[in-house]
Order: sequence, then structure tokens, then C-alpha cells
Amino acid sequence: MTLRINSVAPDFTAMTTQGEIKFHDWMGEGWAILFSHPKDFTPVCTTELGYMARLKPEFDKRNTKILGLSVDPVDNHAKWAKDIEETQGAAVTYPMIGDPQLKVAMMYDMLPEGAGTTSEGRTAADNATVRSVFIIGPDKKIKAMLTYPMSSGRNFDEVMRLLDSCQLTAKHQVATPVNWKQGEDVIIVPAVTDEMAKQRFPNGWKAPKPYLRIVPQPRG
Repeated sequence: MTLRINSVAPDFTAMTTQGEIKFHDWMGEGWAILFSHPKDFTPVCTTELGYMARLKPEFDKRNTKILGLSVDPVDNHAKWAKDIEETQGAAVTYPMIGDPQLKVAMMYDMLPEGAGTTSEGRTAADNATVRSVFIIGPDKKIKAMLTYPMSSGRNFDEVMRLLDSCQLTAKHQVATPVNWKQGEDVIIVPAVTDEMAKQRFPNGWKAPKPYLRIVPQPRG
């Protein structure tokens, strides 16, 4: 199954470090970030899981649940979590999926169908493509996807920035420009005519070109 932006995020039932979850039910009416790892006890992923643990309060503020995945069994995750807290100074309080049969990894197009049905005997290199981040909206559709190589740690500050953009643009008919950060000016989308824009943005906008209409970030 090939996933793209606006694809429905595949639903699944899986065992996690916090018990069994049915993904769409677990999400509820909010947002979710699913991020995956090729194997437990890998060094780059250890740093990533720890950083996400520190960021969790910020995701909570954004009505966003975070969910890790590694292809190893849940029992291994529990042992790994102790190493993460010891080395990164943050306890992993969000659930981590055990995916020893590779079902979720294949469902999310992170491994080919011929990858088999067990994590046994597979190395991190065999699972190198299980290094993705999915931002999923309340409508259960994928809003953004990122995939990284094993040798490059993910920038979860960028994931947070991207989430802010996705949430803002889902609520208001605007887009965010290059390198946008929370609180900065945004762009009125082309689908909004000037007449419509006058209703939505009564204080006006800057337009260096007719198609480039810049307004302060909407609030609320």
C-alpha cells in the first residue's frame, strides 16, 4: 500500500508498552505523531526517543499524542526505555508499539511486502527504511510524512514546527512561507479571492505580487 499526504492513516491493533491499542480509537478527536525505529538499542534512535520524551508537554499543549514504533517486541522496549532515561535524562511516558511481525511497518509502507513476518534475525540495516514520521490529523488522514536515513538523527523541533503549520493551515485558509515559525506572517491561499479575503482579513494585507498576499498569523 502506497501512502501519500491525505491518505487515510491505516488503522491497526497493536501491543504497546502501555497495553493494547486500536490506533484510531486511541487517537480520539485529536492529532497524532507516529514515528518509527528500525531496531531497539540503536544509538541514534536512543537520542531521538529521549528528546521526544522531553518535548511531550509541548505536544500535549497541541492536542497531539505521540506514538513510537520499533520492530522488536514490547519486552525489549521496556528494557530500552531504562537506557533512554539513564542516558538522555528523560523518561519515555508515551507508548511504544512492538511490531515483531512487521505488520505496522508494512502497513505504513516502511518495509516491502516481501520483508517477511518476523523481526527475528533482522538487523537494523535490514530495517533501515523504518525511520519515518507521520503527522496525522483528527480526520485520521496523513498531513505530512518525513523519512530519514539511519545515520542522521531526526530534527523533532522541525516536526513541531511542521505540526504547528499543519494545525494552523487546517483551521484558517492560509499557508506558511519558507522557514515560518509560530507567530510570524503567513500567506493567503490562492483559493481565497480578494473579495473573500476582505471578509476574512478586514485589516488588509501586503501584496508584493497579486498572487503573494501576506497577512499576520490568524489567532484563535
